[in-house]
Amino acid sequence: MSVPVPRQREAPAPSAGPATLPENGLTLLVIEDDPSGAFNVPEMLDTEGNRVRIRTARNLTEASRLLTDGVQCILLALPGPSEDGPDSLATLRRVLKLAPSHAVLVLTAEDDAERAAEAVRVGAQDFLFRGELDGRVLSRAIRYAVERKRSDLAQRQLTESRLRAQENARLERGLLPTPLLDGSGLHFAARYRPGRSRALLGGDFYDTVRTPDGTVHAMIGDVCGHGPDEAALGVELRIAWRALTFAGLCGDQLLGTLQQVLENERADDEIFATLCTVDIAPDGRRAGVCLAGHPSPLAIRPSMAPRLLPTDENGPALGLLPNARWPRREVELGGAWSLMMYTDGLIEGRVGSGVQRLGQDGMVEIVARQVAEGRRGEELLDATVTEVRALNGGELTDDLAVLLLDRD
Repeated sequence: MSVPVPRQREAPAPSAGPATLPENGLTLLVIEDDPSGAFNVPEMLDTEGNRVRIRTARNLTEASRLLTDGVQCILLALPGPSEDGPDSLATLRRVLKLAPSHAVLVLTAEDDAERAAEAVRVGAQDFLFRGELDGRVLSRAIRYAVERKRSDLAQRQLTESRLRAQENARLERGLLPTPLLDGSGLHFAARYRPGRSRALLGGDFYDTVRTPDGTVHAMIGDVCGHGPDEAALGVELRIAWRALTFAGLCGDQLLGTLQQVLENERADDEIFATLCTVDIAPDGRRAGVCLAGHPSPLAIRPSMAPRLLPTDENGPALGLLPNARWPRREVELGGAWSLMMYTDGLIEGRVGSGVQRLGQDGMVEIVARQVAEGRRGEELLDATVTEVRALNGGELTDDLAVLLLDRD
């Protein structure tokens, strides 16, 4: 039994035709763009025994109105080469552009095998000849085309996902640099966790370098927000900080230049960044600290309780106030010490199911307990971050960066 494809759109009878087919069957959109005449589409059944619904269109304008998510496959009757202009597959190319996620079959004459094969190379899932258009062949071709298209789309998504992962990995290497501390005698450890789900990057950034005069410079910062734009801006600020530090800038002069970088590179005037910089003297016993709206570092010394460095000379975050100043405060570190620098992701997690936040005091208590139990370096950072996450009841929603410098 065959169902003729009409040259004019007619409403199907209520008791027969495609409109009465069950909703869980396949739907085929037939585009008859061949002016030589109509052709018959045989009746078909899908794998569950349901008749395949058939929608018909006389041209691409009509097809665009009938093309919905309910259509699984398109059957395009190719016009003769002379009727399709210089590009014998122009109509197919327009269909593929119109329906990039749909399976496409082309129908052509038996003596047009070369163009049929070219149609597959252009993007169709398969081709059929008019003379072999029976229900069994067409039904099998539709199922094959739909599954092949699904496979193609899945493979494309997988490839795109891998490319994104590779790109994210390259950006991550820029965001999480290798410390340059050779000859300093200091030990370095760091932990980083982005707040975005399935992300590798966040708006937090840090760096540590030793300049030729023996001074060790460390920095940690946080761009407000958690998206890829904020992560990219964090990378720019970190690279700018390293370049300016090697150029001999520090303190207020360095932070003022970084503010200019942020103002020129940010996508929105409301974007700002907090920052903490520390420059440790070559003898390791003293340090200069500048804070730009950032939490104060935590100093850990033998036989003393961990304590936060003074914050009474804290300056504003970068990008908030024009012509701002950031005083440099000098602190005594002593012979042996550890210095923990962190972003607010470490202290803004919740404590239990209520609204209470951990805060700096809670963080100091955690670190003091871990130090009392003999943890140092990498082990101290892991234990601290693990306990903060446990108190929060799971992963933290904000970006988190922590670095630790140790002098034995």
